[in-house]
Amino acid sequence: MAAGRFCLIALLALAPGGAVVQPEDARREFRVKQVAGPFIYLDGGEAHGLREGMRLTLHRRNAGEAKMAERRIADAVIVATASQSALAEIRDPAPGLAPAIGDTAVLQPADAETIAQMKASSGKKRYAQVVSFTSGDPLEEEIREYVPMKPPSEVGRMQGRLGFEWNALHDRDSGVSSHQEGIALRIDWTRIEGTFWNVSGYWRGRWNSRQGRGQGQTLVDLVNRTYTLGLYYDNPRSKHKAGFGRILLPWASSLSTIDGGYYARKMSKHITSGIFAGSTPDPTQWNYDPNRQLLGIFTSGERGSFDKVRWTGTVGAAVSRVRWRPERNFLFLENSLFAGEKFSLLHSMEADLKNARLTGGERGATLSRSFLTVRIQPSRRFSVDLNQNYFRGLPTFDTSLLGTGLLDKFLFQGFSGGFRALPLERLSISANWGLSSREGDERSSLNQMYSIGYSRLPWIDARAEARYTRFSSSFGSGSYQSLSLIRNLGENLRLELMGGQQEFSGTVGRPGRSRFLDARADWDIGPRHFLSASWLYFRGSLQNYQQMMIMLGYRF
Repeated sequence: MAAGRFCLIALLALAPGGAVVQPEDARREFRVKQVAGPFIYLDGGEAHGLREGMRLTLHRRNAGEAKMAERRIADAVIVATASQSALAEIRDPAPGLAPAIGDTAVLQPADAETIAQMKASSGKKRYAQVVSFTSGDPLEEEIREYVPMKPPSEVGRMQGRLGFEWNALHDRDSGVSSHQEGIALRIDWTRIEGTFWNVSGYWRGRWNSRQGRGQGQTLVDLVNRTYTLGLYYDNPRSKHKAGFGRILLPWASSLSTIDGGYYARKMSKHITSGIFAGSTPDPTQWNYDPNRQLLGIFTSGERGSFDKVRWTGTVGAAVSRVRWRPERNFLFLENSLFAGEKFSLLHSMEADLKNARLTGGERGATLSRSFLTVRIQPSRRFSVDLNQNYFRGLPTFDTSLLGTGLLDKFLFQGFSGGFRALPLERLSISANWGLSSREGDERSSLNQMYSIGYSRLPWIDARAEARYTRFSSSFGSGSYQSLSLIRNLGENLRLELMGGQQEFSGTVGRPGRSRFLDARADWDIGPRHFLSASWLYFRGSLQNYQQMMIMLGYRF
């Protein structure tokens, strides 16, 4: 018996192969091939070294641009992998930017080093193949399970930056000037103290308030309120998930950003259920109200594979209160369908339950919002979008943000369609047209949106983008034009200039004409320190001010 066991161990020791799967083609950079709300699909997977929990940074560089002209879009964390693709969750997006097909996802240094080490060790070591016996030998099983391993690279990793800010505001109408001091923090802290809790996002706080007569929210203040910062529990081997802070519900991205939290439990391989609660602080949401409280439940399912056809869907119910007074009882539904890289379909809707006391005894549900988009991308250089957008009531977002482009998705009410093309290496163009379908209109009006960008203008060596939009929706009508320029001077200095004009008239928001000019500079002072400065000039029918900000900070 002993001799037989010795022979078996000898044969196992000489057998080729290994218990640890090594990456066939280790890579550091990947491409985004699909975008699904807060998730993206990458063109690489386990065969290229990717594993759950690894972190990447999304960059965008137009064709022909230098490496230094890249823009950071967001961070991403891999939540699921297949052989040739991976699903990642978007974290800490840059203001006014959203991930798009073709963006580059670069592994963060610690994870890139892990893959490099795995590839370097491939073929150098041989391990005994693991054989399981029905009867089992307790001593041998214990020896097989005890394999010393160093902690994963993401354990306790903390990256980010901390800045001290001085902010000055001069109101030209009243002649009053004021200033504020504060702190801005951007952080990405994974596997805190070896646990599966992670912190990711951005926060900005001030320890004093402006003096003088009342001043409405400035454009800079409104954009800063679109950031998210959350504490997340994400254990690939656990059925439980949770998140707290200023966050989006991962399974229902069409709902508002909430100041609150969620808890979810995986009921089976394909089904997840949970609960969420919080307030609604984001001024770019269609139903924005900072005094709203939201409580809801949901169930989400998914089927298919990343490589071929994949479907995800979420259904839920929620109640909302404004200053703790009853507002809405509604159902929400989201569905997404992807077929490779060529086709995607996204649909979200909300239906309010009728209050019999307020509707003359009527009961049932009525559609309050629906958004459908279909994208067909026959090649990397050309894609077509078809959309349908419906609102039963008036949206409540802050119309001061129209000229920034953050509200473009709400301007086309009814059916619309458009395209995005790259006819030349440095030239990109896009357009969208739609017929508004407001109740009570005698005829539909044509909504238009155009954009043109060039990655490297002659003489000034800057990337430029111009936008023009004219719209007529249920909440009002108007137009806006904007022009932006971005120039990198060396590796450490980045300059941005954006100017625009918007005209608006309607039943919500601030009617009239306004113009703005926003200049920014970011300077890396050595490997750890940075200096940022911005200057905003705003002229409008209700607000006329100049705002300046200086921030000195430290990277960690």
